Amino acid sequence: MEREEGKIKPNASLSYVLIYFSSRDSFWKMPNQRFADGEVVMGRWPGSVLYYEVQVTSYDDVSHLYTVKYKDGTELALKESDIRSQSSFKHRKSQSSSSSPSRRNTSRSRSRSPGRPAKGRRRSSSQSREHKDDKKKTIQETDLALLKPSENNTRRYNGEPDSTERNDTSCIVSEQKLKPDLEMERVLEQYSLRPRKEEKKKEDIYSEKKIFEIIKTIEKASSKTKELEFGGRIGTFMLIFFLPATVFYLLMMCKQDDPSLMNFPPPLPALESLWEARVFGVFLLWFFLQALFYLLPIGKVVEGLPLSNGRKLQYRINGFYAFILTAAAIGTLLYFQFELHYLYDHFMQFAVSAAVFSMGLSIYLYIRSLKAPEEELAPGGNSGYFVYDFFTGHELNPRIGSFDLKYFCELRPGLIGWVVINLAMLLAEMKIHNQSMPSLSMILVNSFQLLYVVDALWNEEAILTTMDITHDGFGFMLAFGDLVWVPFVYSLQAFYLVGHPTAISWPVAAGITILNCIGYYIFRSANSQKNNFRRNPADPKLAYLKFIPTATGKGLLVTGWWGFVRHPNYLGDIIMALAWSLPCGFNHILPYFYVIYFICLLVHREARDEHHCKQKYGLAWERYCQRVPYRIFPYIY
Repeated sequence: MEREEGKIKPNASLSYVLIYFSSRDSFWKMPNQRFADGEVVMGRWPGSVLYYEVQVTSYDDVSHLYTVKYKDGTELALKESDIRSQSSFKHRKSQSSSSSPSRRNTSRSRSRSPGRPAKGRRRSSSQSREHKDDKKKTIQETDLALLKPSENNTRRYNGEPDSTERNDTSCIVSEQKLKPDLEMERVLEQYSLRPRKEEKKKEDIYSEKKIFEIIKTIEKASSKTKELEFGGRIGTFMLIFFLPATVFYLLMMCKQDDPSLMNFPPPLPALESLWEARVFGVFLLWFFLQALFYLLPIGKVVEGLPLSNGRKLQYRINGFYAFILTAAAIGTLLYFQFELHYLYDHFMQFAVSAAVFSMGLSIYLYIRSLKAPEEELAPGGNSGYFVYDFFTGHELNPRIGSFDLKYFCELRPGLIGWVVINLAMLLAEMKIHNQSMPSLSMILVNSFQLLYVVDALWNEEAILTTMDITHDGFGFMLAFGDLVWVPFVYSLQAFYLVGHPTAISWPVAAGITILNCIGYYIFRSANSQKNNFRRNPADPKLAYLKFIPTATGKGLLVTGWWGFVRHPNYLGDIIMALAWSLPCGFNHILPYFYVIYFICLLVHREARDEHHCKQKYGLAWERYCQRVPYRIFPYIY
């Protein structure tokens, strides 16, 4: 091709021009990929200041992100600013290990004063300070590159990854705090007669202390809850009053002859009728009886998921045994003619007693959490705001010795109490309506909800992998939910049927039963896949499951139920909730409150889970969403 002084001649062939314009993306825009595919570089671990050896696998021209692979197989998408060449690290290391310029001159004047350098070695104090600053910075970077973060230091299961900007700010604050001490150290070193080896040793020790102080400052700053749920401080403050009011409103409406929403507000009972010391005593007896069953040395002891400090708590799995013992105690009471429908007659008073107890327990939990170490605080309840932390729970796993308060309340008093309340409603229906047998509707409601409770207690170990245990603190939200909301709201269908009996035919009952079985099958099989995979991904029985690896070492299932739709267990929950309400008929919407509430709850949970997973797993979560695009609530968010 003819050229003249490096330029194309005007009579260049038209084909040459077409070649350039056919590849106009490269013609008008120079390539901006700095690191080539397959190149071994140093990549910064997200949310930290640490760099590790990685291999570049690909580069995205649209997002300008490099996909890199760590030695352990973890793949992440990094910005170009988070990647450095290996030569830059080696250069810094050689600088830090080389001797200072002052040591190159071996001759030393004995007659000079301690603060005056010899001829040929005299330099300004600013240059000396700059050299020592560079030297300390080099030592810090070299030592930080050798520190390997554990899986739990990447904010494990909380879904709140640490941001680079926050960590950098923490480092600057730490350095500013140490600046006065550093200036004093420079002055002492300038007039020191100590040997150089001693000064060097002290300098290394100082650098190590500074490194660990910076890391400690970063971890403390990153443990604060930044994103507030439930409307923040105002929303949680309102919920503290709104939740008890909702429970009392539902119970009062069920007592009305016409529980229509148009009959608002229902007649309020006298305040003195809402409280009875004997009822509160019965509630305390029930609570401490379940605590006694919890402490019995029966059942196996298992370890929970690793905490942020790497420690694993131990839990005794004996919930099903506690249920059997409770059933034996209830059977004994019935044998001796104890009137169990006493629960129905004083149902509102029991709800008030449970609410008062849960509030007292929440206050105790918050006061004790103020003395808890930083690593024992909940990721989602450490905002620094009193109301928000009181509601969501400040401490993650409050324990009295080996007695885990949150784990105990999660399944024992409320869940088993739910079954006892349903049984009391069944007996009350028979007595009030003079029936020798309970109605078919009441039998279906009791049977479906009994199956749900027995399943939860039989698979008690699975609760150790849920968000309630691994992420949420134990505060008013869980205390009120476990002790008041679950037993008194979830039993709403049985309570409704006592005052508003509904007759259904056997074919209708068969159809509702089939619907409940379908929901239960989806719920149980999906949860079993998830829990077994979380416990032991290498189990040969799970070899048929495929997953996408993440930076945290966990995997995202893309086959089985979890490859069909996101959160398939929520789908089973909704189907079962509908089956529990259908036996109550369609005369009023009140028995369907549980379905409506549960859908709202699952929408919030799914949105929160998606948000946490997106922050925690990054590129792996994007790939999972491409593989599994279907959601239970696709148009909500």
